[in-house]
Amino acid sequence: MDVLEQLAELKVRALGELADIDDARELESWRVCYLGKKSRLTAVLRNLGELPLSEKKSVGAGANRLRVELESNLEQKKRALREAKLASSVQKEGLDISLPGYPFPVGRLHPVTQTIHKINDIFTSMGFQVVEGPEVEWDYYNFEALNIPEEHPARDTMATLWIDYEKDSNQRQMLLRTHTSPMQIRFMEKVRPPLRIVVPGKVYRYEATDATHIPMFHQIEGLAVDEGITMADLKGTLYEFSRRFFGKDRKVRFRCDYFPFVEPGVEMAIECAVCKGEGCRLCGSSGWIEILGAGMVHPEVLRRVGIDPEVYTGFAFGMGIERIPMLRYGIDDIRLFYSSDLRFLRQF
Repeated sequence: MDVLEQLAELKVRALGELADIDDARELESWRVCYLGKKSRLTAVLRNLGELPLSEKKSVGAGANRLRVELESNLEQKKRALREAKLASSVQKEGLDISLPGYPFPVGRLHPVTQTIHKINDIFTSMGFQVVEGPEVEWDYYNFEALNIPEEHPARDTMATLWIDYEKDSNQRQMLLRTHTSPMQIRFMEKVRPPLRIVVPGKVYRYEATDATHIPMFHQIEGLAVDEGITMADLKGTLYEFSRRFFGKDRKVRFRCDYFPFVEPGVEMAIECAVCKGEGCRLCGSSGWIEILGAGMVHPEVLRRVGIDPEVYTGFAFGMGIERIPMLRYGIDDIRLFYSSDLRFLRQF
């Protein structure tokens, strides 16, 4: 019997056995027997070199055609077994394959992160640059360079979390920053005017938790320094931000306030979204919620970083980010943002 006859006989036997298989384990055994590395078909292909030249071409072509045909029938058998198994499951278990599958949970950005992105987009469209700074800060940048020396009473308003470390003789105390304002100094030390930046990030205060206070929250700092900047530029910038974020119908209030690193200083408040100005727990019965402090950069702050206040002026502002969505959506407790309650977070 020549090789071609052997291949024909092998084909008949293989396809006959394949037709009788109804189990995945038997199918794998069939594959190893007829298509595996030690199968008769593989042996024929490996021994082609020993055949006479006149037979080599026809035997090689026949063996390859047989391999392709067996592999094709193997895949068809696999599909038939899968379909038979599914049909059996439907019959036994009542599985309705037309029902939709269970959806995978889809993640989304936290409402505070969404707010940061929105605020950044508004200010970058007005020419500001977004920068970030360290959350663990030196006393110098957090207080002294911002016109708040060690004995200044303004330090008492910032319940500070100090960090225990071995102090270098050239350094002062280290702390978790109480505001994002230190980046004013860090940026002005490296970049000369004109400059416009916003600085989002976490800040820390050692204080009791209630509906409007938590030990860790987010702020965004703004700073603009150039020739000829006035309070009108500050008010125009913040009014434009308020209009874009809260809508043109939300009332805005400016009042004088004191911050050591600006002169003069102001506070900006937004009409309470919960009580519409009538007074409630969230706004302390005042009808307003302060969202930021601002003012013209103090001349001493500019001098400390080598900028001449006779040539350049600037404005700065800082706002608590959590209060922004609270005002926008009428949320009456800041703790909801960090309670990990998906019923709350999925609303945004």
